[in-house]
Amino acid sequence: MPTDDPCLPLGKDSTYPEHYDASLLYPISRSLGRDAIGVSQSRLPFVGWDLWRCYELSWLKPSGMPCVAILQLTIPATSLHIVESKSLKLYLNSLNHERFADLGTLGTRIEQDLTPVVGTDIHVELIEPSAFAHQQIEEPGQNAICLDQQDIEIDCYEPNADLLMLQAGHSTINQSVYSRLLKSNCPVTGQPDWGTVHIDYRGGAIDHAALLKYIVSFRNHQGFHEQCVERMFCDIMQRCQPETLSVYARYTRRGGIDINPWRATPGATPPRLARSAQQ
Repeated sequence: MPTDDPCLPLGKDSTYPEHYDASLLYPISRSLGRDAIGVSQSRLPFVGWDLWRCYELSWLKPSGMPCVAILQLTIPATSLHIVESKSLKLYLNSLNHERFADLGTLGTRIEQDLTPVVGTDIHVELIEPSAFAHQQIEEPGQNAICLDQQDIEIDCYEPNADLLMLQAGHSTINQSVYSRLLKSNCPVTGQPDWGTVHIDYRGGAIDHAALLKYIVSFRNHQGFHEQCVERMFCDIMQRCQPETLSVYARYTRRGGIDINPWRATPGATPPRLARSAQQ
């Protein structure tokens, strides 16, 4: 991890910018996490994206009148880089006194600034206050199984794929499970990251106690959100060998930003984008 890079803003005292500055954006190579789990950028075993919601976006109309909106960024999993979250926050704050003719002009500026940083085209959506009432909070449906009510003993708090196992004597099933007990830690600051992880699969029945122990095993792990989800996907595929698999984590916001990585086998239906109550 590039924790000793003097240009990395995360974990350092920062002076918030008074003027627009796209150079504040700091890329982090996806290979840092993928090399550790044996995933090649040229042969990804999954499809997916990272959905970033940014709640602290403001700018000026040509008249000088301030405006606010929610920014949604969708970054493909095929991108070479992610953007470091504090650098994104600083960049967005640099727009506070910038004047834009309209919402479309602002969206184009953000897209043009972020695309070369992550190394691929991204999708930018700006949600105005008039549409805030339509932003839904949605929890898992009745058909999804919560893993968290199991009364089991857990003593492993570092990722351990060996915890995963299939139930004996079960044929192929379709199942949707989730846990609100996902916790990992920022590899730079050590601050906790909290999330709900949703796992949908078709294949042999995964043992629920084993799966919950595996999810909780990330509790002391230091890894960016995207890297944790990719490790989960690869570990479940290797140990349980489902025919199809989708892993989606909805992390709570920090610094006005929540990050929601999704990784799945090709052809999987993308998850709904509604927020959880914790977000």
